[in-house]
Amino acid sequence: MTSATTSTPWDREKAAEVIAAHQNLEGPALPILHALQETFGHVPEDAVPLLADALNLSRADVHGIVSFYHDFREAPAGRHVVKLCRAEACQSMGGHTLAESLLRRLGLDWGGTTGDGQVTIEPVYCLGLCACAPAALIDGRPLGRLNRERLDAAVNEARNDWSTP
Repeated sequence: MTSATTSTPWDREKAAEVIAAHQNLEGPALPILHALQETFGHVPEDAVPLLADALNLSRADVHGIVSFYHDFREAPAGRHVVKLCRAEACQSMGGHTLAESLLRRLGLDWGGTTGDGQVTIEPVYCLGLCACAPAALIDGRPLGRLNRERLDAAVNEARNDWSTP
């Protein structure tokens, strides 16, 4: 299993480079935010004023974009990211119970990361795997027809991978 995206520590100059590289695109806010998150593992708060200035937006506008879209993080994710589908098809096939059980076992809320920084649990609103509900992505790998045993096995596989850098 591959690990989640690695991130670069905050660097104002690097952030400015990322913003400049995408600034001339049509509708540049989302591509810039995605590039910042890809670079830093999240959208650092210190990047918000840089982006606001570059695009002639208010800081509130940029914060509104970041907080509206579920994929943007305001803090780095764990080494492994588990995205559990919250859409209707998955819910109708037991996804809610499956998700709540995993969150309880890990002692997390949605968007939370384990204390050791190894795993983050995120909601996602449709993976397009409705015929295979309930479904999840673990580090970008789709998994369908989940039950507790299959989900636990996938998480355990990731945990075994965690011991090796």
